[in-house]
Amino acid sequence: MTILGKRIRMERIINRNTGRTIIVPMDHGISVGPIDGLKNMKSAVQNVANGGANAVVTHKGVVAQGHRGHGNDIGLIIHLSASTNLSVYPHSKTLVSSVEEAIKLGADAVSIHVNLGNGEEGKMLNDFGKVSYDARTWGIPLLAMIYPRGEKITNEYDPEAIKHAARVGNEMGADIVKVSYTGSVDTFREVVAGCTIPVVIAGGEKMESDRQILEMVKGAIEAGGAGVSIGRNVFQHKDPKRMVQAISAIVNDNKSVEDALKTLA
Repeated sequence: MTILGKRIRMERIINRNTGRTIIVPMDHGISVGPIDGLKNMKSAVQNVANGGANAVVTHKGVVAQGHRGHGNDIGLIIHLSASTNLSVYPHSKTLVSSVEEAIKLGADAVSIHVNLGNGEEGKMLNDFGKVSYDARTWGIPLLAMIYPRGEKITNEYDPEAIKHAARVGNEMGADIVKVSYTGSVDTFREVVAGCTIPVVIAGGEKMESDRQILEMVKGAIEAGGAGVSIGRNVFQHKDPKRMVQAISAIVNDNKSVEDALKTLA
């Protein structure tokens, strides 16, 4: 029954026809505070739902504020990890919720954040193992956000490090893994090839142009990626709904960057 339950829930956070997904993380409030685009969770979630996003990622305390009592529905992924930029070691993520609590709140999936290459890696991997076990027990999909970040990492966009990060998520039992884009189709193809679960890309810091964002998305899809998990470059966009539509043109319809840009014109 848990296998069937997981399959049903996966279809709430991934496009069942294309096998790809557009996830919009909105878990930034704990890390950096009430940034632009997330001060009103109701409108933030509804904007991306109207654009056709498959799911949002939020922390447990704002689920009710982002719930849609009307309009388009959207998958709910509750984030279980947290740290703040006020910490002396912000790369150390701590579990602040559980799979069972997320299910009680109506989650379709859960997510966890792990940073590799730092002194707290062991603790985070231990937490990952526990969450992976619980997610399998309850039949709920697990999105693992994994980045090479810490004192041992000189370049967190190094293809070899990102390839390793994606494989860690795979080996630890995640259902979807989120990593940074490596900067080229060829190198990201290696990341995807080394992973047997769907790989989605992070959006990173706010980019300078729409073209830059969409070129990154196109590169990831051409490399075999399963979609995106982009936050600030969506919810801080002047028109989040249309930005999601532009990303979807590439992710789900295999359109060119030029065609996708027409959605924003």
